[in-house]
Amino acid sequence: MQNMGAAGDNARMSERPDPSPAIQVLERAFALLDTLAAQPDPMTLKQISERTGLHPSTAHRILNDLTIGRFVDRPAPGSYRLGMRLLELGNLVKARLDVRDAALGPMRELHRHTHQPVNLSVRQGDEIVYIERAYSERSGMQVVRAIGGRAPLHLTSVGKLFLAQDDAQRVRAYCTRTGLSGQTRSSITDIARLERELATVRALGFARDDEELEPGVRCMAAPVLDDQGRLVAGLSVSAPADRLEESWLEKVRATAAQISAALGWRGR
Repeated sequence: MQNMGAAGDNARMSERPDPSPAIQVLERAFALLDTLAAQPDPMTLKQISERTGLHPSTAHRILNDLTIGRFVDRPAPGSYRLGMRLLELGNLVKARLDVRDAALGPMRELHRHTHQPVNLSVRQGDEIVYIERAYSERSGMQVVRAIGGRAPLHLTSVGKLFLAQDDAQRVRAYCTRTGLSGQTRSSITDIARLERELATVRALGFARDDEELEPGVRCMAAPVLDDQGRLVAGLSVSAPADRLEESWLEKVRATAAQISAALGWRGR
């Protein structure tokens, strides 16, 4: 009977006209989440099975896994609804979208002032991800990080801002996971030097990258805070090493503060 149910599932899923994920179990999980999202009240396994066309045993197995991950809640035995993990992730995405909206205008103004690439980045695990930029060909930069590009935390000015938020134990764990691999002769590759660098970042409230990610490229970065004072992004200016002007630092910090204010941060 289980084999017949699985065959029926395959037939129903293959009838979908839209493109399907390469992994079948993900396609089924998406279908289950979409079905729960369309119904404001908890649903029974029978209802879910009928709506998705999945065999009850197949739906039950996937729902159990989604429950473990908190993507689905089980308010009562045999009933299911969307879980709080989706709300948490949704709020995270919303915060990142909001920071991009708040940052784009000030970033363009900062670019007009410096004529150099201005980047907005967030942390994802052990890397930063570039989520917005203001850039023109006149900068003379040979290397410009594309939106969606990634870089190790310890090699970037914004990454150092995020690492400086971590306690000593978490910084050591990061060093162990990544091995502090370098990309240039200036890269920080030992924990003692990184700890000194992070102490400086905490004391000064901004961070630098001195040709540590790309040879011939220097950066300065300032923190972007949300309405609770939490670090949600970093604003940075990158320039050829011989063109980075120290006078830009206050403008970078003021622009980051302007973006933070737009997100609701009023300072202490």
